[in-house]
Order: sequence, then C-alpha cells, then structure tokens
Amino acid sequence: MDTLIPSHSQEAVVLLNMGGPNNLQEVEVFLRNMFNDPCILSIKNARLRQLVAHFIVKSRASESHAIYERLGGKSPISALSAQLVQRLRTLDPSRHYAYAMRYTPPYALDVLAQLQDQGFTHLTLFSMYAQYSTTTTLSSMQDALNALKTLNYTPTLSSIERFYTHALYNQAIVRSIAKTLDGRPPEDFVLIFSVHGLPERVVLEGDPYQAECVHHVSLLKRAFVQASLRFKHVELSYQSKLGPMKWLEPSTAEVIESHRKSNIIIYPLAFSIDNSETLYELEIQYRLDAERLAIKEYLVCPCLNDQPDFAKAILDLLAHTPRTILS
Repeated sequence: MDTLIPSHSQEAVVLLNMGGPNNLQEVEVFLRNMFNDPCILSIKNARLRQLVAHFIVKSRASESHAIYERLGGKSPISALSAQLVQRLRTLDPSRHYAYAMRYTPPYALDVLAQLQDQGFTHLTLFSMYAQYSTTTTLSSMQDALNALKTLNYTPTLSSIERFYTHALYNQAIVRSIAKTLDGRPPEDFVLIFSVHGLPERVVLEGDPYQAECVHHVSLLKRAFVQASLRFKHVELSYQSKLGPMKWLEPSTAEVIESHRKSNIIIYPLAFSIDNSETLYELEIQYRLDAERLAIKEYLVCPCLNDQPDFAKAILDLLAHTPRTILS
C-alpha cells in the first residue's frame, strides 16, 4: 500500500478477497492457510483440522505448483487488485482505497496496521465476492475484524457484503459478455454462468450462496432482454469441486459436455478478479475439454478486474448502498 497522510475526515475502503500465491514459494502458504480456515474446512477441533489440512496440502501441492507455473509462476489476483485500487483512487480522491487478501500477502493485519498508523477513523470493508457465502465473505470479514481487535484499532466501521443485485455492476457484466462475443450472434451460443462450487452440506446448513447465484442469473436474464441479447440457452453451473463429498450440481464440465453440439461462452459469475479458477480451470482445462468434444467455438469472458465500468459500480455502491454498521 502507498504511504498516504489522510485528513481525519477521510474514509478508507479495503477490498477483501481470497488472494493467491504471489510466487511459487507461496503455493504451500496459500493452500495451508486456506485449508486451515474453519470457514473452509469446518472441523471444530483445531488440531484435527490442522492434521487434515496438512494432508490436503501435501496431496495438492505438486498439482497446484504446476497450475501456477502455467500462469507464469503466480496468481494474477494481487496485481489486478492493485490496478483496480489505483483506478478507484484516480476516480475518487475523496477516499483512500486498499486491498487485503485472506490467504496470502497483503494480509488484513498488515493492511489495517498501516491504515491505523495513517490515522484513518472511518473504514469500510468491501467484500469482492458478489454473492454472500460463509466460505468467502464471512471468512474475509471475520479475518479483518480479528485483525482490528488484535491491533486495538477502533475506527467507525461499516461493510458492503454483497453486490450482485447492483444495476451498474450487472450492466458491466452484460457489456463484458457482449464484448467477448465481438459481433458473433448470441443466439448461436449457450451461455454458461460458472461459479465456484460448494459442498451441498454448506448450503443445507443455511449458506445463502446458491440462492443468490440463482437470483443473480435471473437478474442478468432480464438485463439481456433490455440489451437485446438472446442466447440459445443460459445455464448456471459449479466448478472447482474438491474431495469425495457431494457438491452443488450441475458441474461446469458436465454442462459443457451436455452442450457439445453448441457454441459455448462462459462467464465466471462468482469471481470479480481473475485467478487460477478462471485463467486455468476455465480458460485452459475446460478449453481442452471443449476441443476434445469438437465444440466449434468456446469463449471465456474475463472477470471485470480493473475495468472502468466495475470501478464506477464500486463507487456507486459506496455512495448509495446502505452499509452494514459493524461494532
């Protein structure tokens, strides 16, 4: 984060996301922190959770290293987040913007310590997950709150914990999809909204994520009508399954195969910033599947990243969305 001497009336906004390895040496750090998170691996006994996490990390480390090697030796999420922060600072000098990651640097503790040193007395925690989930939003929010408690930092505090219903955000998604089509007739394509999967158990225990994803797709379908975009079919699917338990269905791989006779365009609906799930799983792994299935055209939309439309949506959310006041 850049050094900044604020006025005491200024607000700091911290974008919260999961993070990703900044280099190959951080791959194990990323995996270890993620699977030690009780919001991800819901084993109440901390010692048992650590043992299970250690086993998972050992079993996945080699494969994860190979993935990040394909992506240039690191996740793009931190650099893209920094670019978004810079765009927000340029568009809105009245606030200070920063970002913090859950599992890799920059950690919330370090980012918030710097904001404390800089004297910010108003703070907004902004979840970069459009739909709320205990595994993402809650985990990041709790991490930030724990950091504030550790620092004995008590700013006036609010949060934005979901934004999938926001009109400007959804308009940005529609424009991104149209840009990816690049003049191709949408009616020739099946549009797949691919989101990160969850174990069914998490949803049955009350997590609203699946319902919010379904609702989000319904809102975008209405937006397509207004934009005169008519697809052959629109479908929601779930990616990134891990382990033997039952996960939400249908899987993205299954949906791609079921539409093998069609052209396919995929939008990564649960991700606001590109990461290994989008750039490797969707863009590389599933593209190979599409080639194997002889799918004529297979398109993947990028995340919104630091696109001006997304930055303007964030600013509008901050200006007009009622905040959750935290204590």
